[in-house]
This record gives sequence, C-alpha cells and structure tokens, in this order.
Amino acid sequence: MSRPTLDVADIVRAVGDRFWEKHKSHFAWVHRKVLDAIVRYRNRHSPKCQGNVRAKWLAARSAELLPVPYFHIVFTLPHELSALVLQNKRLLYDLLFRISSASLLDLARDPSHLGADIGFLGVLHTWGQNLQVHPHVRYIVPAGGPALDGSRWIDSSRRFFLPVKRLSRVFRDDFCGQLRELFNQDRLQFHGSLLQLAPPDAFNHFLWQLGQKDWVVYAKAPFGGAEHVLNYLAPYTHRVAISNHRLESFENGSASFRWRDYAHGGKNKVMTVSADEFLRRFLLHVLPRGLVRIRHFGLFANRRRQTALARCRQLLGATARTDPPAAANQLRCPACSATMLVVEQFTSAQLYFQSDPSPVIPRRCSVDSS
Repeated sequence: MSRPTLDVADIVRAVGDRFWEKHKSHFAWVHRKVLDAIVRYRNRHSPKCQGNVRAKWLAARSAELLPVPYFHIVFTLPHELSALVLQNKRLLYDLLFRISSASLLDLARDPSHLGADIGFLGVLHTWGQNLQVHPHVRYIVPAGGPALDGSRWIDSSRRFFLPVKRLSRVFRDDFCGQLRELFNQDRLQFHGSLLQLAPPDAFNHFLWQLGQKDWVVYAKAPFGGAEHVLNYLAPYTHRVAISNHRLESFENGSASFRWRDYAHGGKNKVMTVSADEFLRRFLLHVLPRGLVRIRHFGLFANRRRQTALARCRQLLGATARTDPPAAANQLRCPACSATMLVVEQFTSAQLYFQSDPSPVIPRRCSVDSS
C-alpha cells in the first residue's frame, strides 16, 4: 500500500491547539494527552503506531489457531445508547463485552443448540465509517468446541454457528437487565441532555423502548483455515477510528475523508467536515486508560488458554503450529510501509533518557587512570 500523503497528525498540528482552547471544557485531560502523543506518533490512538503492534500480536495468535473453520459474529449496541455510552465508557464497554460473551457461551452450552464449551476472542470497536459513535464487538469463534464432558469435539453446522435471533434477544434482555441494575446502584452518570433520563420513571421508559427493538447480532458465514483467519483478523485488530489512507484532503479549515455508506448499499462516498468537527469525532473514540479492547473468553481466557488449546488439538487430532506466517512477523516502517530489518532494540527508558537521537552503540568502558 502506498504511503498516504495526509496524516491525522498533520491536522492535529495545524489546528489542535486552537481546537483545545475552544473546546477543552467538553473534554478530559486524557484527550489533550492523546492529541499531543499523536503528533509524536506514540499513542495507541495514532494510525501510525498500530502496524507493528498488530504484526506482533498476529504472530502470537497464529500459534493458537485451530484447524477448523471460524465464524465472525458481531454484537452491536443500538444508536439510542450512544450518548449514554459516551458518558459511561468504562462501565458500558465492559458491560458490552461481558453480556455479549456470556450470550455466546451460554447458548453454545445449551444441548438444544451446540452443547459444547467454546472459546473465542473479541475486538471492541466504537466507531462507524462516518466516525460517529457505533459501539460493537467483533468475535472470531472456532466452529465447534469440546463436549461438556470433554470426551469429544463437537462440530457446529457448516451453515451457521448459533441462531442469531435467539442471540439477539438474550443479548438485548440481559444488557437491559444489567443497565437497570447499574441505574438502581446509582452507578450511571447523566450530564447535559441526558439529565432527562435521570428520574426513575424516565429511565424505566427508556429501557422499555430499548426492549421493543431488535438488537443487531450479525454472523458471517464461516471462512477457511488458519491463514484465512489471520488475513481476516488483520484489518480489525489494533485499528483506530480512521486510517491515514482514508484521508482525502485538508484545506480551508475542512477535512475530507472517504467512508462507506452502509445505509445506502455500501456506496463509497467522501465526507467533508470542519477540522474542529473532525477532531471532535476522532476524540469520541479515545478509550479510558487501561481499558482492554482485545479480550479472550471461555476456553481461551488467559488463565486456561494453553491447557484448553492442547485439549482441543488432542480431540481434533492436530498438532500445535510452530511456524507462524512470515508476513505476521514482519515489521513495517510507519512512514513508507516497507519491511524493516531489526538492527537494535531499545527499551522505553532508553528512548526517554537518551538525549542524542542517534542510535546507542555499545562501547568498551575506559577509565582515566591519571
């Protein structure tokens, strides 16, 4: 892929300070730190910082893939919840992970469906193509799992993994139920226009309205083996709200970017907004410090993953992967996207305290004996 001619950092450099002075009352200090870090390309929300992190992560995950088809399942929160989510990011993004993963695990264990233990990984995304808030979790799930007694591997149907309508209802009802609990425990924040939801009667009516909707759970047909899974995962892991390659232009105080309008057949369009609006939308997707956006569940939860994977391979008659794809191990230059050759590695402390920007070259210690 060719190097983009425009960078999010270019927009931040040009208008970031003015934007912050004008709108800082609407943001937290962490947003200011993100703007500063993007200019230095040293932040997980910077488009240039994620390529090599993604490559290392994919290389590690490649050894954990099983020789079975994989499903891609997406749980999406309705847009009516977007404002509440923005004011309660840590609480409700965690809840999205917890309820959607539990819906998958519980339904898979039901003998009337799959009757198996399963494991999967999930990636949180908070944006839509237009950079507005669109919280959803993408799960990558092996097509089957060990029987509940651990005696054999149970394959799922080749056409579908679990009934999405049932998943949708369970997801909706459990999420709304937990929202009610959070409200009763006085753990939800309401500011600005959301103050109208703070009275119990208003919030109960809000939950009732949410319960009348069909929540979106999407399941894509299974794709092939391990290499296909890695290729499919690559665009979704460590992605930020917008890549530099989608930027079209920045001139006269406006930024233009390409987006896909899924409401009208997925047509490719160009959207132009003021630089302030562009940065506002971009900062909507800054995650709370420490919030983990890639998580493992069920059999693949961190505390049991290695043991569970070994058991799954045994049931499948497979061996562990020992040769992660070369492409997953390649480091890419954040400037030109070419493959980099690692000459020397530095710790963050070395980079911080090093005043001379030239590489540190080991030298023999000499002592003045005079």
